[in-house]
Amino acid sequence: MIPFNHQKAWIRSIPNHCLRSRVPILMPLIALFAGLGMAQVVVAATIHAVGIENVYANVIGQIGGEYVTVSAIESNPDTDPHTFEASPAVAREMVGAQIVVRNGIGYDSWAKKILAADPNPKRKVIVVQDLLHLPENTKNPHLWYKPETMPAVAEAVAQRLTELDPARAAYFAANVRKFDAALKPWYQVIARFKARFGGTPVAVTEPVADYLLQAAGCDIKTPWNLQAAIMNGTDPAPQDVSIQNQLIKHHQIKIFVYNQQVTDSLTASFLSKAKAENIPVVGVYETMPRGYSYQSWMLAEANALRNAVERGMSTTVLK
Repeated sequence: MIPFNHQKAWIRSIPNHCLRSRVPILMPLIALFAGLGMAQVVVAATIHAVGIENVYANVIGQIGGEYVTVSAIESNPDTDPHTFEASPAVAREMVGAQIVVRNGIGYDSWAKKILAADPNPKRKVIVVQDLLHLPENTKNPHLWYKPETMPAVAEAVAQRLTELDPARAAYFAANVRKFDAALKPWYQVIARFKARFGGTPVAVTEPVADYLLQAAGCDIKTPWNLQAAIMNGTDPAPQDVSIQNQLIKHHQIKIFVYNQQVTDSLTASFLSKAKAENIPVVGVYETMPRGYSYQSWMLAEANALRNAVERGMSTTVLK
């Protein structure tokens, strides 16, 4: 490299005709010399974070913005997340992360095992179950449908990011405020639905959206044991299946909520019966569909619920 105090002399030593022919090349160099004094260029490194479920990765990205790179592990809305198997590449991605957010309540226990097998005191792991102070025997693990979940996640993510990059504390805090503000339309739809349609009887295939339905004041008629059996891939009791069929046949429900990602012959039969009885169907997802943020996804699900009651409109697939 040329010492800074010799740069001007070096430039003056170049013949004029050479300078004229090489102006496009030399100008960036001259600007670099003048602005940096040949000092080393320092590029700020971003924080590497992983959201085990893509919905948590989305929240991390909203809070960290340009100062975080985020990977999502479970991100395919067309597959059953309960059948996910981690590859060695996934394990390397996780153990190399500075921040990891996982759900807990047994939903992603495989991730807990991978992280425990490669302990790192500098790795910051956020377990959403712990943020909400929920016991291990909590029945419904689909915490992202719970309206109070993501503000707690966003705040915890901002705290961990600030610990790693204190200079950006104000930036992360501002993004938390933006995130919370963007949740308000969802909260408003829930509140209006509860005020107008509270007590609406519904049937479900499994408890994916139960937290949302409960927040909206719906009366979930499907036996819990049937929901749990379908969720866990076990054989449901015949009497529970009979109760569900009777709910549909006798129009004891106004909405049928159907998990798009976990389907089999039994859930398909429930869906077929609901359609035959002209009961509006609301399709829900466990994994955030492509093209959505967390806020727009939850708002779309809540609007589908409202459209089912107000207009008798089915929304089987989010567009």
